[in-house]
Amino acid sequence: MRPSLRETLLRNAVSLFSRSGYNAVSLRDIAKASGANVGSLTYHFGSKANLLREIYERHTKPMNARRLELLGEARRISDPDERLAAVLRAYVVPAFTSSSEGDGGGAEFTRMRAVLSAEGNPDARQIIADAFDETSRAFIDALAGCVPGAPLEGLVWRSQFLLGALYYALVNPERVTRLSEGAVNGEDREAAVHQIVEASYASFRSLAAGTGSPAADNLIQGRTA
Repeated sequence: MRPSLRETLLRNAVSLFSRSGYNAVSLRDIAKASGANVGSLTYHFGSKANLLREIYERHTKPMNARRLELLGEARRISDPDERLAAVLRAYVVPAFTSSSEGDGGGAEFTRMRAVLSAEGNPDARQIIADAFDETSRAFIDALAGCVPGAPLEGLVWRSQFLLGALYYALVNPERVTRLSEGAVNGEDREAAVHQIVEASYASFRSLAAGTGSPAADNLIQGRTA
C-alpha cells in the first residue's frame, strides 16, 4: 500500500536530517524531496521542531519500552555482577534487535540521532532530552545499585561512553570489517552486543569502591610514582 503523504514527509525528513543535520535542512527541502509543498508540512506538523519531535516519539517509544521491560527483569537478579551484565544487555540489545525505522532500529535513524546530538541545536537538544533522559536516568540508577560505592561522575561519564560505542557500532559496522581485513564481520549484531556489553561491564565494574589500583590511577592521571 502506498504510504500517506504524512508518512512520506516523516521518512524523507529522517533521511535528510541523517545526511545533513537539523540546522541545514529546511521545510522546503523536505517538501521538495516528498513531492509536496511547504504548506503540507505546516498543515501536518506546524513547525520543523514539531516534525522532529514526532519522529523521535515514533522511533524511541517502542525501544524505550523494551529497554525498561528488560531492565525490570534485570533488577530482580540478586547477584550484583550478574545483574550488572543484565542491565547492560537491557540497554544495548533493543538498539540492535529493533529491526525497522519505526521501532527505534535502523541505521538511518541511529545516524540521525548521532548527527543531531553533535549539532547542538537547542530545539533538537530538548527533543532528544525528552526522548531519552528519563530512561537513561533509570539505567544509571540501576548501574549504581550493581557497583557499590561507584561515584556518580564515573557512572554518568561511562554511560556516555556506552552510548557512543552503541552509536558507532550501529552506524559504521563496515569499519570493523575493514580494519580486521575481513577477519571480523562488523555486521554481526550478536557479536557487537557481546563486545559492547563485555567492554562496558569491565568499565563499570572497575568503579566499585576498593577495586582501583593507586598505580593505575597514577598512570591514568599522567603521574609517575
